[in-house]
Amino acid sequence: MIVVDTNVIGYLYLASPRSRQAEQALLKDADWVAPLLWRSELRNVLAVYIRKRWLSLEASQQVMAEALSLLEDQEYAVDSGQVLELAATSRCSAYDCEFVALAQELGIPLVTVDKQVLKDFPKAAMSLAAFVGGQEAGG
Repeated sequence: MIVVDTNVIGYLYLASPRSRQAEQALLKDADWVAPLLWRSELRNVLAVYIRKRWLSLEASQQVMAEALSLLEDQEYAVDSGQVLELAATSRCSAYDCEFVALAQELGIPLVTVDKQVLKDFPKAAMSLAAFVGGQEAGG
């Protein structure tokens, strides 16, 4: 089981240079979890794709439906106090700290490409590349 941030979820469904890594991560560990926030973040990404005409409304709705299916029963509420503590002791946004808080609470790695999260939380977070390459957390 791994915590994935919204970027990793997005890479799985939206064509990008990191899409292959996201697919490899899913093959390595298909038990993905995320804080409920991921839904709003992905909807925001999809709204941008719609406005820039990179995806149709229908295609965006399909991406959201597939992502919801992947994370069905795998979403968690996180403790606001812990999120604020993490934000206060790092340079990360409270949004990013929700993913860190979940990883810490569950005792599993957060897989991300966010450089600031990787820098500020090396014990909790590992890069997508390190995860698919087999390195341990903190990579």
